[in-house]
Amino acid sequence: MENHTTVDEFIFTGFTDSSKLQIPLFTFFLVVYVITLTGNLGVILLISVSSQLHTPMYFFLSNLSLVDVCYSTVVTPKMLMDLVMSRKVISLTGCAVQMWFFGLFLATECFLLAAMAYDRYVAISKPLLYSVVMSRRVCAQLVITPYLVGVLNATTHTALSFQLIFCNANIINHFFCDIPAVIALSCSDTQLNNMVLFGLSCTFGIVSTSMIIVSYIYIVSAILKIHSNAGRRKAFSTCSTHLTVVSIFYGTLFFIYVRPSSNSSIDEDKMVAMFYTVMIPMLNPLIYSLRNKEVKDAVRRLIRGKNLS
Repeated sequence: MENHTTVDEFIFTGFTDSSKLQIPLFTFFLVVYVITLTGNLGVILLISVSSQLHTPMYFFLSNLSLVDVCYSTVVTPKMLMDLVMSRKVISLTGCAVQMWFFGLFLATECFLLAAMAYDRYVAISKPLLYSVVMSRRVCAQLVITPYLVGVLNATTHTALSFQLIFCNANIINHFFCDIPAVIALSCSDTQLNNMVLFGLSCTFGIVSTSMIIVSYIYIVSAILKIHSNAGRRKAFSTCSTHLTVVSIFYGTLFFIYVRPSSNSSIDEDKMVAMFYTVMIPMLNPLIYSLRNKEVKDAVRRLIRGKNLS
């Protein structure tokens, strides 16, 4: 420690140093963020005021929208500010806070999507017992558990990352305090951090994806037993939106956190990270809303009610 100068702030490189691109990027990401907030908060409000949507499926969807709002907000406002600032600085404490909240909401979304897959399995495989199996207590447990896993994930990575020694290098080649980008700056041994990052990512990924895959094996089996084509189409359409969200979300996370570090590129990682931190929270409410008849009907009823009043 006597031979090193420890840092008390980090500097992001961001997306680009070109002044010509900063304003267009700021405008684009601002529009995306406004759509993200409007879409997700609109979904939460619609579900809360529409009695027809007071079912377990939409209870999980409202929590997914809440998580999307939160983890997008952890990253996007700071990124927007940095796009118009000449010096993109974040304090050591601010970096730790951003990393913790991002790790919390990222892991929460993984297991929340798994809980939603289980909900679809019960709805399609055991329709007569659906209200009994998916009781309020069970739904609450299936939502609380992802948050507990998120707290474990965030606390582990943040504690390990900020026990490291950061010497004169304080430039993060990223636009937020992502775990791999931060630990890459340390001048101390990061082997444990990389092992824990890979291990937890694989463990959480395997557990959550296994839950989703097993649920959909039973779902497909139940759908194939449905004799009417209309019934099959309705069952498939109920699951297709969830499968779309799962495929996009897990595909990007695997690209960042599970692939070998020797195959990684900083520029590629930043683009993929931008997609799952900024774009996916905007796409989720659009995917669920545009492809969901019950949500469309609830919007129409709400509009008619306002017009009548």
